[in-house]
Order: sequence, then C-alpha cells, then structure tokens
Amino acid sequence: MEKSEHIWMDGKLVPWHEANVHVLTHTLHYGYGAFEGIRCYRTGKKESAIFRLPEHVQRLFNSAKILDIEIPFTPAEITRAILKVVAVNKLEECYIRPLVFLGDNKMGLNPEGVNVRVAIAAWPWGTYLGDDGLNQGIRVRVSSFTRHHVNITMTKAKVCGYYVNSIFAKAEAVRDGYDEAILLDANGYVSEGSGENIFLLSGDRLLTPPLFQSCLDGITRDAVFEICKHLKIELAEATITRDELYLADEIFLTGTAAEITPIREVDHRTIGNGKKGKVTAKIQKTFFDIVAGKFPKFKKWLTNVSL
Repeated sequence: MEKSEHIWMDGKLVPWHEANVHVLTHTLHYGYGAFEGIRCYRTGKKESAIFRLPEHVQRLFNSAKILDIEIPFTPAEITRAILKVVAVNKLEECYIRPLVFLGDNKMGLNPEGVNVRVAIAAWPWGTYLGDDGLNQGIRVRVSSFTRHHVNITMTKAKVCGYYVNSIFAKAEAVRDGYDEAILLDANGYVSEGSGENIFLLSGDRLLTPPLFQSCLDGITRDAVFEICKHLKIELAEATITRDELYLADEIFLTGTAAEITPIREVDHRTIGNGKKGKVTAKIQKTFFDIVAGKFPKFKKWLTNVSL
C-alpha cells in the first residue's frame, strides 16, 4: 500500500501512523460497521474529480440505516471530509475508503450504547484486477461458497462483516490459479463476484442479475445501465444460470475497484474468442472517457477536487 499523509478521523485530520484504534474496538471483533469504496480520477492537467460522490455517500448512510447505526455527521459533512482528505494529501488519482465503525467503550453482541466513529482514508491504488486484466480479460471460477441469502444478511448494505464471504471465495479462486470468483445465490443462480457485479452478453442481449439475487446495488453497475442507454445497447435484468456463463459471448465485471473488467475464461471454458469482446470494449472505453471528464453529458457524475 502506498501510504498518504493524513486520515480523517471523527472530525479531524491525523497523521497516517496516528490513525489507530484500541484492540477492543467493537467492529474489529464483530464486523458491525459499514464502508464505501470511491475513486478519484485525473480529469485534466492538475484537475481531478471524484466519481459519483453523492451516490457513494448516500449508500454509506443507507448501509448505516440498515444496520440501525446513526452516523454522528451529516452527509454534507462527510462529503466535505472526503474532498478534504483527497485535497490535503494532494492525490490526483486515488481510492477513498470511508468507514463507519463502533468504538471500544463496550463489548458484547448488543451494539446499543457503543460509540459510533467515522474514518476516511485515501491512497493511490491502481487497477484492482491488473492492467492486463482490463485489456486482456481475467480468468474466474464459480466459487464453492454461496452468496448471502437476503434474509440472513441484508444485502443492500455494504457491511464490513459480510466480506468474510467474499474473502473465502476470493482466496479459494486465487489458490486454484484464477484471478477472481463468481458466487451463486442460495438458489443456485449467478449473483456476483467477490466484490463486483457481473454482466453477460448472449447474442445481442446484455444481461445482469436482478438485485434480489443477493447483489449489492453497485454504483458502477448503475453507471453501466446509463452508459448502455447512451450507446443504445439493450440491457435487462435476468436470472442467469451457471451454464449460461459458459455459453456467453462476453462477460465483464463492474465495481469501484474493478471498474470495467472483462472475463476471458470461466471454469476453464473460454468465453467468446478468449479476448475482450466488442461490446465490453465499447462500454469500458465510454466509462474511462467519462471518468476522465471527456463526456459533457456525464459531467454530473464528477465532483471536482481542488488540489
């Protein structure tokens, strides 16, 4: 990790190495907290912008509401803090991690009365699945681990503890020589990656699983819907089976970290011609043009940062 200089904690900036918590921090023990992943992109010479900042802040507050955690700051205060962290660290491009967590004044499974704390860090972080993955595509396997059931863990929240499920799937995939995992839902249908939404092209139909199949309501996922409208590409939500993955012409993953990453192989089955497909390439190029500030139509998605 390439460290930056300062982290925002509970309303003030502190040096990176002083942004510490006690070993009895409640969220460290029980995973009861919410977080976001946000990216800032360079949009010009000495100009940068954060991608869909209001939507990320709103999802953070939505996650906290689902957990019944009251964040001790307003959305406007968190938004200003995020901008400040990027600016004070002079980060032209970076990954931003807001975290809402419970403190160390009480232990036990009942979270009532535990102090609510907020931290915001930002640091330079390149392509999550590698530049080669963006260009050539990645290899994935269908995980032996099942995605959360919607009434076991509420999947519209981006909750710290939920990601143990993702870690199991990701670690298994990497141990087996793959780059990423695809998880099925409790009924055996395709849900999402360990940290990404998934899209599949079959013929002229671009499909993605509906959110009720244990999918996180991805902000990049939503952006793809808007990009497809702009490009006049037909896109629909649909239940997808495992074997439909094998027969797909193109597959790609989306997420703040993964951006738009093509898949070239699933369970040793080559997808399409084993390269980034034409539709994927078109959507991917449009996405990167948007975050670079080249599309006036989508300027609304960019919040400028004064470095």
